[in-house]
Amino acid sequence: MFRSRAKDEKAQAAVKAQETDSSQPRHPEARKGRPTPKRSQAQSQRRSVANTSTTRKEAAKRQRAERRTAMERQRQALASGDERYLPARDKGPVRRFARDFVDSRFNIAEFFLPMAVVILVLSMVRVASLQNVALLLWLVVIVLIVLDSFVSAFRLKKQLAERFAGENRRGAVAYALMRSLQMRRLRLPKPQVKRGERP
Repeated sequence: MFRSRAKDEKAQAAVKAQETDSSQPRHPEARKGRPTPKRSQAQSQRRSVANTSTTRKEAAKRQRAERRTAMERQRQALASGDERYLPARDKGPVRRFARDFVDSRFNIAEFFLPMAVVILVLSMVRVASLQNVALLLWLVVIVLIVLDSFVSAFRLKKQLAERFAGENRRGAVAYALMRSLQMRRLRLPKPQVKRGERP
């Protein structure tokens, strides 16, 4: 009643503009065209949007499923050598080179387990000469493994320094020596190079 005609015309024009073009912002004096929801309704709507996982049981079930799929991917990566899903300790070009270096040569340490079984059997026989042979064999095996490990570590350090000068090489030699203690067919990730092949 007391409003001016110009203001009424502006409000009507704003409503029409909103109806024709919804992408434009609403005029402050124009009506919404719907009732304002109660506070309790608005809060319940916000909660339902925020809480996508309704119960703890469902969230735990989803986490278990995700963990299972991640472990399956990791297992397949260990078998195939896929870098994307390998564990953190096996990732990167430095670790890959260390693995290939070990897998490409004969290591005395990888025969430690079978030799230890033979020595153990010989030492259990109640013949003094065989027990002495077993003790001598044990000493020879240990010395050979230590010498071979020193030579391997020295060569690997040198090659890593040449190839990966600017990268982090920390722990790569110890990683390679631990791998050399495992039998070739039991190593994970699986060997990707043949014996005698240059890494």
